[in-house]
Amino acid sequence: MGLTDGIFGMVMTLLVFGMALPESIIVNYTGFISFVYSLIPTIGIVIVAFVLISSFWVYHHEFIKVKSLNIPYLWLNIFYLASISFIPFTTSIIGLYSHFFLAEVIFGINIMLTIILFLIMFHYTDKRNFLANNPSKEEKKYIYDTFFIIVALTFCVNLLDFNVSKNFIYLFLLVPVISTIRDINFKIKS
Repeated sequence: MGLTDGIFGMVMTLLVFGMALPESIIVNYTGFISFVYSLIPTIGIVIVAFVLISSFWVYHHEFIKVKSLNIPYLWLNIFYLASISFIPFTTSIIGLYSHFFLAEVIFGINIMLTIILFLIMFHYTDKRNFLANNPSKEEKKYIYDTFFIIVALTFCVNLLDFNVSKNFIYLFLLVPVISTIRDINFKIKS
């Protein structure tokens, strides 16, 4: 778990390095305002990537509390962390090049791979009785449904981002809202 938290922390911290200072020194206020204005799209993409990565960290901590583990689980977790590590890059690609369908595909594959690896990890730990909280059938359905919603959101965002406007990437900021509402609703029903 320490490695997982460390990787998430590093990936989230490295997001800011995608924002660069200008090549030349800014000498007047107008130039500085122009520079700050030019950063807005990059800042937006960093925020989207941060929210996505944070969401996957929350899911990992909320749903995969292990009391035991083995080498196959560790490798699944490492591959999951590798897919997480690519989210800043693929989010930058979709933010800058959403007018190319391949950019949408690359981003979509990254998110899908992250979700698939998470679900494989969850299924693996559940089947081997590694989970500390021993989730009920309803909790498992809730977990799988949560990720299917994210898959659907990813699909919709990719289509809208490519076909309508590159600003649809900001719909990913709904992930924490959707997750929180689903969590509250699930706990009320339980």
